[in-house]
Amino acid sequence: MPVQAKLAAAWTSFMFLYIYVDYLALYKPGFVDDLLAGIVHEFDLGPTFVAVALTLVAIPILMILLSAILPARLNRTVNLVVATLYIPVSVFNAVGEPWSYSYFYGLSIGLEVLLLAFILRSAWNWPRRTASPTTPAASRDGEPLHPPQA
Repeated sequence: MPVQAKLAAAWTSFMFLYIYVDYLALYKPGFVDDLLAGIVHEFDLGPTFVAVALTLVAIPILMILLSAILPARLNRTVNLVVATLYIPVSVFNAVGEPWSYSYFYGLSIGLEVLLLAFILRSAWNWPRRTASPTTPAASRDGEPLHPPQA
């Protein structure tokens, strides 16, 4: 499977998890009341909060597309940078949450970090060479992927 497809799939999985964690948080007692009062995690809802929240969701959403279309060298770099920056973002989401939800946030953060680690590993281990059109493609150990045609 091409590295670009693996990265796009991983970012898609990350986004489903990221969004569903926020969705399921609506079921916590008092969460909707706080929303209606204009507060989320002690932050006042307003233009700044909404813009930051949109940015935090838009970047991984765009990474799905960028992972599929960017040239290899730029793709590798962008994935390494963005995945690294999102590890503390994922951990920060649990700051200030009550211990009674530690399993929920621990599981969600753990899964998000595992996906980000997969993205980092895939981008870091991106093959440094590509097959030229005149030579058969080779696997990482140098064996041909397809037998040469006569």
